[in-house]
Amino acid sequence: MSRPWPSYLALSREEWQRRVEQARAMLADCRACPRDCGVNRLEDRYAACKTGRYALVSSYFPHFGEEDCLRGWNGSGTIFFAHCNLRCVFCQNYDISQAIKPHKAPPGHPPEAIAAMMLELQELGCHNINLVTPEHVVPQIVEALAIAVEHGLRLPIVYNTSAYDRLESLRLLEGIVDIYMPDFKFWSAERSRRYMKAADYPEHARAAIKEMHRQVGDLELDDEGLARRGLLIRHLVMPGCLDETRAILEWIARELGPNTYINLMDQYYPAGRVNSMTFPELNRRLSPDEYAEALHIAAELGLHRLDRRRPHPRLLMKSPWFY
Repeated sequence: MSRPWPSYLALSREEWQRRVEQARAMLADCRACPRDCGVNRLEDRYAACKTGRYALVSSYFPHFGEEDCLRGWNGSGTIFFAHCNLRCVFCQNYDISQAIKPHKAPPGHPPEAIAAMMLELQELGCHNINLVTPEHVVPQIVEALAIAVEHGLRLPIVYNTSAYDRLESLRLLEGIVDIYMPDFKFWSAERSRRYMKAADYPEHARAAIKEMHRQVGDLELDDEGLARRGLLIRHLVMPGCLDETRAILEWIARELGPNTYINLMDQYYPAGRVNSMTFPELNRRLSPDEYAEALHIAAELGLHRLDRRRPHPRLLMKSPWFY
């Protein structure tokens, strides 16, 4: 017997209610992410993530810049959450992740509003609901999804994360998320501390990605090339950091296997707080030789499922300017 798809259709109303209650309990003494701040976000208090009772959505729209298996021809229904539990100095979304410095938690969007966004994206024909920077708002996401599913949401959920996730939060999402998309940033504690203010990032990322793989397995595509279920790992290749890339790819090959779907990204550019004075070693773009070496490392390790841009024919018919 085939399993329901999206997976959350197998959850009963009682199970959804149980998950929502668990989610709210996490906010009372916040342990939603590895920062483990312990503040009562139900009372609109906040700490590392600058987010109180309600998640703040900075934007939502059909996104055509994601991987082909996510954007398809109608776009990935992307919801960008403001703020972040990391402090990446090179963040390309710095204006919404770190630049906002409220004296108190901003009002945010109640779960009913986020559920309405999801349903609107479905109405627009998007292929999935893509939750960007969700690590610190997993409880609020569960609340919103419970409402959206009750009102007819039928799109798979993409959990688009930095991988700085808490295992308890990921287990709350088991059977809800079909596609996990972690961005494994750094292997070493030293660079994680310097560039993200999170020396414990590598250990949490490894544990989180293994849990994601346990839940959904390797990435499965349908006959149209769209992602149905599974793990898609991103890795942004950084200038001067090929040792990080090699260590991460070796771990993937060893722990997850050669069938892991990987997007080795080459689009790094100096952003956020990076300049010639603050972080001169990152104040340049990735060279073609560095990216070629990253691809060579992956091939050497037998990692053969690397993402390649091949726009869907239906997308090219609608918007030939994509290629």
